[in-house]
Amino acid sequence: MPIKRASDRCFWFIAALTATSVGWADEPHMWLERMNQALTTRNYDGVFSHWQGSKVETLRIIHRVKDGAVTERLVSLDGSGREFIRSGNELACYLPDKRTVLVEKRPDQGLLLGGLPTFDNSQSDVYEITALKRIRHMGREARLIAVTPKDEFRYGYRLYIDESTAMPLRTQLCDSRGRVIEQVVFASLTLPSHIPDSAFKPDISTEGFQWLRNGGGPALASNGAPPAMWSALRLPPGFRMSARGAQMMPGATDPVAHLVFTDGIASVSVFVESRQKTSIDRNVSGTARVGSASAFSTVVDGHQVTAVGEVPLETVQFIAKSVKAQSQEAAAPASGLSLQSSGSSLRAPAQATPRPTGISGPVTTGRPPR
Repeated sequence: MPIKRASDRCFWFIAALTATSVGWADEPHMWLERMNQALTTRNYDGVFSHWQGSKVETLRIIHRVKDGAVTERLVSLDGSGREFIRSGNELACYLPDKRTVLVEKRPDQGLLLGGLPTFDNSQSDVYEITALKRIRHMGREARLIAVTPKDEFRYGYRLYIDESTAMPLRTQLCDSRGRVIEQVVFASLTLPSHIPDSAFKPDISTEGFQWLRNGGGPALASNGAPPAMWSALRLPPGFRMSARGAQMMPGATDPVAHLVFTDGIASVSVFVESRQKTSIDRNVSGTARVGSASAFSTVVDGHQVTAVGEVPLETVQFIAKSVKAQSQEAAAPASGLSLQSSGSSLRAPAQATPRPTGISGPVTTGRPPR
């Protein structure tokens, strides 16, 4: 009998160790799932600093979910007056320096809070997700979770998640060496049960502003024909095309093709446009990088191809050089999605990434800051 009892104790000890190890393995994914849910379903009002290298900007984010409808407002508090107000699937960008309001459709449900991606087990082939430690941040207990890339084609994250609310108190974007490229640090964060409609009105007067509206049906070329279908012949590991469409843009006589590629966390937008005769001699190839944003532009079959994304420079170069035109019949659908589709879970198209007009100056993704 003593031997049997010892054997039983040994069995249960091993079982407990196994269960504990499995629990620790699942824990970081659990915290990321809780964070995703908190960001999309809670009401919150916070002030945060957005750090990019030596530059810092202070912003306020207000997020409300009421009767299933999402309303958001992102405001720069440092004097620029920029505001981004989202109501349902429509985003209004107030740009006082350009005396312009840009209104566009957001077919997906991406967040204004820097477009934090959704983390899940589907990215395990290209990212490693680990729980590092429990820490105190802003006087609160938090979990530090690391999302580490397994190759050089994407950045990693370090997330400081509040144990009580599951909100990200600090988010860091890191390069392959673990160095911080960008970060968001909350100075204050509240979770009010009620946020009035008045909280989503712009502070600036738009009298005399130019209003621009993007959206509408499929774009046609100047000769009335549908645009060529573009796709990438090769992609970095884990990336796939998630959206494809075409739209008219200011200054363009023909529609600009817009492709989006993602690995589920990182994303790259590619713009393809016909080169104007007046710009044939202009140097339109090159690279640029500001903070986490990289851009690469080249010429493919008489078209300007520009790739932009919060990824390393190698990634936008790889994708842009792989883009080729295909016939309408030969082109495979982009996972059944288009830029007008409401079924896409990708955040990149909703971040208003513009077509860069040149690579000689600083690059901006055009989205609200991370």
